Amino acid sequence: MAQRISERALDYIINEMIEVVENSKDEIFNISEEARTEHEHLVKELKETKIKVAQHIKDGDELEQKVRFSRRRLAEVSKYFDRYSETEIREVYEMTHAMQTKLAMLRQEESVLREKRDDLERRLVTLGQTIKRAEGLAGKISVVLNYLQDDFQQVNEMLEEAKEKQEFGLKIIEAQEEERRKISREIHDGPAQMLANILLRSELVERTCRNRDVEQALEEIKSVRKMIRSSLYEVRRIIYDLRPMALDDLGLIPTIKKYVATISDYNEVKIEFISMGEEKRLHQKYEIAFFRLVQEALQNAVKHAEASLIQVKLEIGKSSLTMIIKDNGKGFDPSMKRDKSFGLIGMRERVEMLEGEMEISSKIGKGTTIFIKVPYTSV
Repeated sequence: MAQRISERALDYIINEMIEVVENSKDEIFNISEEARTEHEHLVKELKETKIKVAQHIKDGDELEQKVRFSRRRLAEVSKYFDRYSETEIREVYEMTHAMQTKLAMLRQEESVLREKRDDLERRLVTLGQTIKRAEGLAGKISVVLNYLQDDFQQVNEMLEEAKEKQEFGLKIIEAQEEERRKISREIHDGPAQMLANILLRSELVERTCRNRDVEQALEEIKSVRKMIRSSLYEVRRIIYDLRPMALDDLGLIPTIKKYVATISDYNEVKIEFISMGEEKRLHQKYEIAFFRLVQEALQNAVKHAEASLIQVKLEIGKSSLTMIIKDNGKGFDPSMKRDKSFGLIGMRERVEMLEGEMEISSKIGKGTTIFIKVPYTSV
């Protein structure tokens, strides 16, 4: 009875926590959106203010030259007043006075505009920091919310699991959020920007055609085609990173060969791939798992190990799949716990899900070797 009450109390606390976190996430989202809207407005206002400042400076400089000329004229008239009529002297004086007054007003307006410009720039910096903090906090809250909404019926069992498993669960969610942010940034900075440019170029082609400049229109169309090809390449690259279609169409070995060639060319790293045994289609879960293992191992070797040579060997045996990834990078001490070892932990978890084994051999300055063996039967 006491245990049931305790479970109910725990569920009540968890539900309250979820509601508070969800409300906080919504509030942070609203703050972020309001800050982003104000940021866009201030950017536009700052641009207009800078144009006005530049125009005031230009007008002031031109007027200042006119004032100097008028002063010289006034000095001449004053010096030789007997040569000029009273009306001429008065007109020169009034003109000089009027231009001096206008110049003073222009300089005053310029000073006010400069202060406004500086204030807008400071506000933009502050808003940018606010948006960045809000996005970071929203990401963290999403991690917490996803974790809280996970299967709480097994919460007592989860509390008894190893600390590393719990940390790994959080890291998975963090990795998902980071991957979503990465994909969002890639789409925004790549295809989205290119499509916007294509739209602008298409309008330019339309105006050119209206002006009957056929050659210029053809040049713009060629440029638009180039941008479309580049955009299509970016979209295909993003899709390939999410899941290469070749894995479903061709199988594991051809997909790894293509991926190895791409990584090698892009990062200017020599990567050797050797496949042994029968080159055949495997069960989908094995093909996906081993492709992701190769992907993670190569990324670690390129980014963290700073290797110049990477060797990948995959053997498809009758009862097992064996893979060895070896690099000549800077290596590390496997006995030391590393804060950024999430990739290796994920690889180990994936291998254990297939009831396989994974061994890591590494020494500082001596490179790293990863050995993976997974039982497999085609039946």
